[in-house]
Amino acid sequence: MRRFAPLLPGLAGLCLLGAAAPAVPRALAGVAPGLWEVSRSASGQAPERLCLREVVHLASISQRGVRCGRTILADRPGSLLVDVTCPGGDFARSQITVTTPRSLKLQTQGIRRGEPFDLTLYARRVGSCRPIWGAR
Repeated sequence: MRRFAPLLPGLAGLCLLGAAAPAVPRALAGVAPGLWEVSRSASGQAPERLCLREVVHLASISQRGVRCGRTILADRPGSLLVDVTCPGGDFARSQITVTTPRSLKLQTQGIRRGEPFDLTLYARRVGSCRPIWGAR
């Protein structure tokens, strides 16, 4: 047993890393990451394409480029409510509603760069990609 003693701290660290791995919220369990088109229009006009590693990153879409924290306030089948807090006092509260596993509605409001915003966005999964946004 003594010969394994030096390994124990490292093994404990691995256990902690496993516990810290992001869990997929229950509301998004059937929703796959990948290439998503996000639009202000339910018909999908003038979409912006995003390659997502984790779909929950849509909750902080208004704060892209800023490292923000997310707290899940409510996680029910088909509906996720997320608080987003960012450096400098920026924040958002986002509601993601799952219409289908490939179609989402996002309502988000808060403060970005000192200015208020209130957006309703529609997202649809259009394929696979090599995720870049949401990378750790």
